[in-house]
Amino acid sequence: MDITYLVVLVIALALFFDFTNGFHDTANAMATPIATGALKPKVAVALAAVLNLVGAFLSTEVAKTISGGLIKEGSGGVLISPEMIFAGLIGAIVWNMLTWLLGLPSSSSHALFGGLIGAALVGFGVGAIDGGVLLSKIILPALIAPFTAGLIAFVVTKLAYGLTRRYDKKPDGRSGFRYGQIFTSSLVALAHGTNDAQKTMGVITLTLVAVGMQDAGTGPQLWVVTVCALAIALGTYIGGWRIIKTLGRGLTEVKPAQGFAAEASTAATILASSHVGFALSTTQVASGSVIGSGLGRRGSEIRWGTVGRIGLGWLMTLPAAGAVGALAALVAQLGTVGVIADAVVGVGVILFIYLWSRRDEVGAHNAMSDVADSGHAVRITEPEKKVKRRDRVRQTAGSPGTETETGRQRGGGALPDSDATTTGDDK
Repeated sequence: MDITYLVVLVIALALFFDFTNGFHDTANAMATPIATGALKPKVAVALAAVLNLVGAFLSTEVAKTISGGLIKEGSGGVLISPEMIFAGLIGAIVWNMLTWLLGLPSSSSHALFGGLIGAALVGFGVGAIDGGVLLSKIILPALIAPFTAGLIAFVVTKLAYGLTRRYDKKPDGRSGFRYGQIFTSSLVALAHGTNDAQKTMGVITLTLVAVGMQDAGTGPQLWVVTVCALAIALGTYIGGWRIIKTLGRGLTEVKPAQGFAAEASTAATILASSHVGFALSTTQVASGSVIGSGLGRRGSEIRWGTVGRIGLGWLMTLPAAGAVGALAALVAQLGTVGVIADAVVGVGVILFIYLWSRRDEVGAHNAMSDVADSGHAVRITEPEKKVKRRDRVRQTAGSPGTETETGRQRGGGALPDSDATTTGDDK
């Protein structure tokens, strides 16, 4: 196959991966504000799309980690070919689509790394991978970042409820956090653009370097930044509602103060990592933050079964995407026929997953169908209700067969109080 056509094919596939990354990771920023009613679903995804677009232009450090760090260079140039990059992208996309179908917030980033590593191992062997970069900028952040974000979210949630204790027993007493969520979720979307959009920029730059169309060690060109920003923004606007459903209500019931804390810790962790070039998983960070905020609110329930499924998905992402990428690389080594075969099979698998998803469609209309706004999610005692009920009891006092309030109290009983208050931490 002519090298120019191959490069165009790889770029097109990379942009499609960027698109899947967008809808796969929309939940990172917008699941919690949708769950608490801070933002309407379609408004939330539109806002996230715009901010992902803006964020993609703010930094290129993560792109350089991929284009000039993960894959080593040899005497003949970078130790990966366009065919192998194409195969690695197929591994990443197939895993992204599968986890989206299952509603698992797995890492698009690790799917990409796994696919590229698997393909590079088949094409050039173990020597093609820079183990130091893999360990320091990919593996260790993957282990540390979710726990760090979860710890921050736990502390911020505790502080939020502690500082607003005077609002206990008041209807919607912490509604101010819902307005704060608009800011924090926007910050997460912006941070997502600074980290995840760059990974596709890095792949395209790596392809151009591999074929000699760009000098090694240089960052992504402006047109690369632009098309990647547009692709991830479009994917974000599509929504990824299955994963929004999991993060918004599958891990824990999210209240406004929790959502605020989770988003603030997610944004802080991602922005700090983007600044130093850590290609971490924004999905893992967001999930860790939601779990931490759930642990920080007394009385909340963490659905540990869902947490276990997500954790298993995290562990499987690198090796599973790597295995698919390696298999595709073996086929791609056959030349033009192999690349075409990979493309045909890849398109077939993607279409099958999409059509299968239509059997149980999840969209903006039903992803959060049972979410009540915070004013009604907690039963609050309203004094006037008690007064009216007691007035009715007094009016019937002395009637035959009627037990008065006073008589009931003398008999050792107490009026039932069906409007018993709920602890403030449940709000």
